[in-house]
Amino acid sequence: MNLVINGKDYDDMPVGMTVATLLEHLQLPSKKVAIERNLEIVPKSTFKDTELSDGDRLEIIHFIGGG
Repeated sequence: MNLVINGKDYDDMPVGMTVATLLEHLQLPSKKVAIERNLEIVPKSTFKDTELSDGDRLEIIHFIGGG
């Protein structure tokens, strides 16, 4: 499956991934990210249920704390 993540093509992603499994695959913590899929925000409560499709365009923003 082909996904575009933060402007970069990933053409080797497994078919049937959800947002949650994508985050696991990329080793990103689900609590510290915001995800936009095809110009729509994906609510965190739906990460496990939101299936990704070939050609989806995702923007992943990783929050970093500091002081």
